[in-house]
Amino acid sequence: MICDVHAHYTPKNFSEFMGDRFASPTHLAVKRGLARHPFSDTQEDIEARFRLMEDAGVGRQVLSPNHPPYLPDEAECVTAVKMLNDAYAEFARRYPDRISSYVMLPLPHIDASLKEMERGFDELGCVGVNMNIVCLGRSIAETEFEPLYAEMNRRGAVLFVHPAGSAICSPFIIDYNYGGSVGTSLEDATFVLHMIAKQIPYRYPRIKFIVPHLGGPIPMLMNRLDKQGQGPRGHPDLAEAPSVTARRFYYDTVCYGSKPAFLCALEAFGADHIVTGSDYPVLQDWEVYRETFAYIARLGLPKEVTDKILHHNAQKLFGFDH
Repeated sequence: MICDVHAHYTPKNFSEFMGDRFASPTHLAVKRGLARHPFSDTQEDIEARFRLMEDAGVGRQVLSPNHPPYLPDEAECVTAVKMLNDAYAEFARRYPDRISSYVMLPLPHIDASLKEMERGFDELGCVGVNMNIVCLGRSIAETEFEPLYAEMNRRGAVLFVHPAGSAICSPFIIDYNYGGSVGTSLEDATFVLHMIAKQIPYRYPRIKFIVPHLGGPIPMLMNRLDKQGQGPRGHPDLAEAPSVTARRFYYDTVCYGSKPAFLCALEAFGADHIVTGSDYPVLQDWEVYRETFAYIARLGLPKEVTDKILHHNAQKLFGFDH
């Protein structure tokens, strides 16, 4: 069965607490008086989610929010994130064979985030950490976030990162209305680039990073990064080539069924570093849930490669195959 590492879930109490501060599908759906896809914690939505999973051959989803729950006020941020993590953990406890979750952190508040990470792993049973690539306008590669990477490295944790909907804070993208269609992939790429520049994967090698959307344009830039991204015109003190660092990450399969994009990532990163993800329920505005995975079987890859990507890589990464 497929393990979906990139699936979203928005509890209603969290959405109501955050209000307009969180661009949640639940909040927007309530505001519009409609809900196109099952994403909330109502029993009706949960049952509909499971029906879609069964139809798609998905045995397990690992849950995270689709937008960052970050707030500048620490007390409010901790309240919101605990509300979120508690709801995710309760869902996973009810359906342990179908649902797992990442622990969300109350960023940018580092000490509080370390405490919540400990609670998530040691009390709530979370299987990884979720961070958004941009935190209140700051890259999560900045020095103030280093204690989080040190702790994740100590634990050998999985870290799933996700775009914050910032479109890399660029009016060149936002003003031309490409925030969703292009900005998210540029955020993914920016995360990889910042990690390379700060050498975080090299210095914290036990963290298992998952980057969504096949890493955006990173697969097409590997050779250029090796030639221009290091040395006197780039980063002269890198301990390893940028392509080596980029291949340390895992990348999920969300690409709207694009064969060229998938094959480029497969060639760049290797079959062992591609894991199944869907961006549930976001892509369902354009394709049914099962199609998010079904396209992989139609790419003409060797059967053993298809099987590894669809049924083994994510399970092995999280230890679900034991």
